[in-house]
Amino acid sequence: MAKQRQRKTAWYEDPKIAGDAAYWKPKSEIWVWLAFLSFVFTLAVNVFVPFAETVKPKAYRVMLIGFIAVLIILYLFALKRSEFRKKFYHKAQFIFAGGITLTIWDVLTAKTGLLPLPYFPSIGEIINVMFEDRRLLAISALYSLRLFFAGLVTGTTIGLVTGVLIGWMRQWNYWLSPIIRVSGIIPAVAWLPIALVVFPTSFTTGVFLIVISSWFPVSSMMAQGVHSTPKSYFEAAKTLGADNRFLLFSVAIPHALPSLFTGVMTATAFSFTTLIVSEMVGAKAGLGFYINWAKGWGIYSKVYGAIIIIAVEFTLILTLIGAVRNRALRWQRGFLK
Repeated sequence: MAKQRQRKTAWYEDPKIAGDAAYWKPKSEIWVWLAFLSFVFTLAVNVFVPFAETVKPKAYRVMLIGFIAVLIILYLFALKRSEFRKKFYHKAQFIFAGGITLTIWDVLTAKTGLLPLPYFPSIGEIINVMFEDRRLLAISALYSLRLFFAGLVTGTTIGLVTGVLIGWMRQWNYWLSPIIRVSGIIPAVAWLPIALVVFPTSFTTGVFLIVISSWFPVSSMMAQGVHSTPKSYFEAAKTLGADNRFLLFSVAIPHALPSLFTGVMTATAFSFTTLIVSEMVGAKAGLGFYINWAKGWGIYSKVYGAIIIIAVEFTLILTLIGAVRNRALRWQRGFLK
């Protein structure tokens, strides 16, 4: 009897790879090529279709060419790395949709003028403005990050301490819980008129508002995490001779870490919104100030450019927090499916 020829198992049929629930999108190369071709098509439309508006497309075309080159490099790298390949293929449909969106935006604005200026600038004009104002935008982004992290770190620290106190001690819970519940429903920007009077500079005003917006979610989630620690954990630790300090720092607080990171993620979103609003009032630098200044002159391409930078910053910060969370909670991988 002839020996049957065994078919080689494709990488996406490997249960160690394809079974990862986080990367469930189709593993076919078709979507990777479609993603690549969508950006080639976007570049072709920008180059060969006549303009209906006056646009400087050079920076946008360079960006598209650079992104196409990056896609090629990532594809070649993915051929040799199965772990990276499943992530890259999972994102292929989203990349394809991004290329199609850029094409539609370009057609509706610069190519046909269906969306009127100045409220709907073309993507090419936005990229060009971002390139021309790169120094001012970089300085504004750094000012915003300084204000953001000063407020978020301070608010998270205060929220962590108050959350532990509320969740661990009845006296603190008695006095602080009503205050947190009342202050938590008040938007941080509602404190702006008072903050402008109390604090001497726009920077300290912004820090105060961000502290308020981040303190509530962190403290409430931390208190909930500490308070919800199962009593069986404490009883087991006491059986082994643990004192109250050990119960707090080695049992209750580690148990509350998932809740803490949930609170930090929520605080980050609230803080970013508060950051931009606070910089629009009285600030002399920052992305919020830049948006307010550009809007006053009716240069909406600069407004959109600053919004893109804000979105990128927010995404990078959430990614960083997510990486820290995954590192700190790596012990959960064996329990969560």
